[in-house]
Amino acid sequence: MTTTPALDGTPLAPARHRLQAVLDTHFGPDAAPGVTALGARDVLAGPAEDVYGAARPGATVHLTTRDVLVGPWGGDGSAPACGTCLAMRWQRLRSRSERDALETGRPWSFAPQWPHLPSFVTDAVIALCEGVLGSRGPSAPGPTAADRALPQVSRLDLSTLRVTTFPLYADPLCPHCGPDGDDTREGAELVLRSRPKPDPDTYRLRPTSAFPLAPAALANPVTGVLGAGTWLNITSPTTAPVAGSVFMRGYAGLTDVTWSGQANAFGTSRDLAYLEGLERYAGTHRRRGGAVLSARYRDVAQDALDPAECGFYSPDTYRDDPLVDPFDPDRPIPWVWGHSLRDERPVLVPARLVHYSAGVTADNFVFECSNGCAIGSCLEEAVLGAMLELIERDAFLLAWYGGTPLTELDLTTVADRTTRAMIDRAALLGYDVHAFDNRIDLAVPVVTALAVRRDGGPGIFSFGAGASLNATTALEGALSEVLTYIPHLPGQVAERLPELDSMARDFSKVLHLKDHAQLYGLPAMATHVRPYLAPRSVLSMAETYTSWDSARPRTDDLADDVRLCRDELVRAGHDVIVVDQTTPEQERMGLCTVCVLVPGLLPIDFGWSRQRALTMPRLRTAARRGGLRDTDLAESEIRHVPHPFP
Repeated sequence: MTTTPALDGTPLAPARHRLQAVLDTHFGPDAAPGVTALGARDVLAGPAEDVYGAARPGATVHLTTRDVLVGPWGGDGSAPACGTCLAMRWQRLRSRSERDALETGRPWSFAPQWPHLPSFVTDAVIALCEGVLGSRGPSAPGPTAADRALPQVSRLDLSTLRVTTFPLYADPLCPHCGPDGDDTREGAELVLRSRPKPDPDTYRLRPTSAFPLAPAALANPVTGVLGAGTWLNITSPTTAPVAGSVFMRGYAGLTDVTWSGQANAFGTSRDLAYLEGLERYAGTHRRRGGAVLSARYRDVAQDALDPAECGFYSPDTYRDDPLVDPFDPDRPIPWVWGHSLRDERPVLVPARLVHYSAGVTADNFVFECSNGCAIGSCLEEAVLGAMLELIERDAFLLAWYGGTPLTELDLTTVADRTTRAMIDRAALLGYDVHAFDNRIDLAVPVVTALAVRRDGGPGIFSFGAGASLNATTALEGALSEVLTYIPHLPGQVAERLPELDSMARDFSKVLHLKDHAQLYGLPAMATHVRPYLAPRSVLSMAETYTSWDSARPRTDDLADDVRLCRDELVRAGHDVIVVDQTTPEQERMGLCTVCVLVPGLLPIDFGWSRQRALTMPRLRTAARRGGLRDTDLAESEIRHVPHPFP
């Protein structure tokens, strides 16, 4: 028997005790599987707070109010997991109300003597245990070899007696199965390796379908790493979207983190959605095991990034916003090790800038987001993707806040069939699409796209952006982003019309990510978009990017592309710091996730009161450096209008 009912102290204790007694009688006390309960105590708080903490790792029967979970069982032994891993995965998939009740100590009630376990239910549990826990258990199910290699968990639904089985990845934060070791200076060192590419203009070494992603383990309602499932939008007229979501707890409480893929086929979109979900999973919280350094900036300044280089909020924000405090160099904060590609040395980075849903009270000087986080099949692929994302957002903000006239790309001269199809699909929805060369002082192609609703109704403006070493790929990325949003934007604006109208009159009410894009669905915001409709000039893609295409090296080595972007950023006066975020699950899939920081580039922020870009020197100097104006931007020339980045 796992624990005595007197020690349980949980609402599920009577039912758990009855089930354990039945199993003890059938299998014998020494051979019976141990039973623990799920949903009665906060497992994520650690074994000390869990009444079943000592017994949970070895338990193979787990009772909830709705079902009985049996496992882990099976697998090929290459990725062992325990009952605590199962409990942690299961709890993260609960609803907001369930998680808040468990994790915040809010008052909650439980039906006494529930769940009832009549004999036909306990007989089913016995049969399931005999079927999967014995040495002659069945082969693990699963749609892919990666799923079948993992330990499995079988769920018996107490209302229907239906049995379903799901793969289980060990949880890297499990105190029993998580990786050992601390964050170290030596572990941060990295070397760019030669990575042969399929061709010079391809920056992904293999297609998304080539990764062993274990989809059944990533999205399922019992053990899903990324969420309880995925959904697709078969009515979308522009792309084939697939998305999923999960609640992640951070300094702002439980946040619904959504991950998605938007391609022209649902299978490809699903793979892209999983990759984005895995990137979010690695970026929100550190999942690499071990402790991080806690220290005052003054004590580590010689080896550390100065947080001021990444921007702070205005003094008014720190005065008025109760969730943030000014950075204090004498206050200990968590640090993680990264590697400078410019100086070829390890660098300490504030953990708050790397893991954007984690934080402590001492380091609440800024709210970061996923900007600069990227996933790839290798370090070089991930680093390149992260740098391009930072360059894209920086350029967009420079043009927006600086009011910089851009060169419009003549889309009638584009012959690429994929691009033409996207433009035509937007036209069928009643939108005209514009695209702009958004380079300011960096040579890497950045394209901003703008869709304008012809009849001027709700959802009138939608922006997107893309960056790539290949200008056509950058254009496709920007258009794809726009096409993802325009089918839904009119409805979103109509649903929130009074709220958005209020934001248009008072920008301080722009608080969340969705507010920025949806605000520009209002026709009243047309005056702020007008600079894009009066471009500096209109040129073809060939005219715009000939000098770039002729000057840049086009090799078959991905590492050369990484160096090209790095050198462009270094020439502009910036460091490039890489922090490895890769989780054990991702390593098993052959994936790598990084957070890249380029101190001094404009960071993308959401919420009008929290705009670091407005305070940073680069906003004032970049257009002059890029030859787009003769002088630095004067304070009176800065546009104090929320950006529309989606």
